[in-house]
Amino acid sequence: MRCEYCPRHCKNRRHGRCGVEDKLIVGRIAPHYWEEPVISGEKGSGAVFFSGCALNCVFCQNKKISASAYGKIISENELDQRIKSLIEKGVHNINFVTPSHYSLFLADFLQKHNYSVPIVYNTSGYDDCVALEKLRGKVQIFLPDMKYSDNALAKKYSSAADYVSVAKKAIEKMYSLAGDCEYDENGILKKGVVVRHLMLPDNLENTLGVIDWFEKFSRGKKVLFSLMRQYTPCGDLKKFPELQQKLSGGEYEKAVDYLYLNGIDGFLQEAESSSEIFIPEFNTNLDTED
Repeated sequence: MRCEYCPRHCKNRRHGRCGVEDKLIVGRIAPHYWEEPVISGEKGSGAVFFSGCALNCVFCQNKKISASAYGKIISENELDQRIKSLIEKGVHNINFVTPSHYSLFLADFLQKHNYSVPIVYNTSGYDDCVALEKLRGKVQIFLPDMKYSDNALAKKYSSAADYVSVAKKAIEKMYSLAGDCEYDENGILKKGVVVRHLMLPDNLENTLGVIDWFEKFSRGKKVLFSLMRQYTPCGDLKKFPELQQKLSGGEYEKAVDYLYLNGIDGFLQEAESSSEIFIPEFNTNLDTED
């Protein structure tokens, strides 16, 4: 098939940059408790981690599944049954993690299957707006990254020299689909957009640029920002010495001060979040609990 699922637009068979063929491959399906409080709550978010990724960041903490087709091939029926099982356990939502290269499948899947909890689209931000439009009315919560304000860094770390413009358009599209944040009686998000930014060591200016963009984007909107401190060196970083260290407290504090200066609402992370213990376990059993 000629794939048009993501901004890479491979236009060939599915085994393109995302690393998967025309099969549904999943690395984990289980309640997940480490998202933002309005997503995870007390009962957890029902996370479905898809294998493969169109972005392929050098620092990815989920590289075991993102950089290959590691995981289990499952059918649409099995996915439906596992989602129903998660809902029976009481999760607040169903959280599709790294779904961009399965966006058209998910649009069709969610057209056929209705669930009693919100659907979360948890993405790198590197999304195709035409594909996102097909999710209208089917996804209630968008949880995109805004990784970069500098395309040179996006090219260096993610081989995506067009990341900034693509992600900005995609997040605007997500807001047009989900609208302002709304919450249930327990303060859990029912609909809306939460933009995440993972700070990278020795790249403070990149973070400040993302905050500048978000301040302009969020004017007149009820959207949230999550400034993530959890960067943990993972994988082969020999070519990137600046990424072989954890984020310093001073860097994060400067970003927090800048965030407050701009009057932005959202979430912060404690220093303890920068630990391998928070990296999910992936195996072909799929349902290992956190």
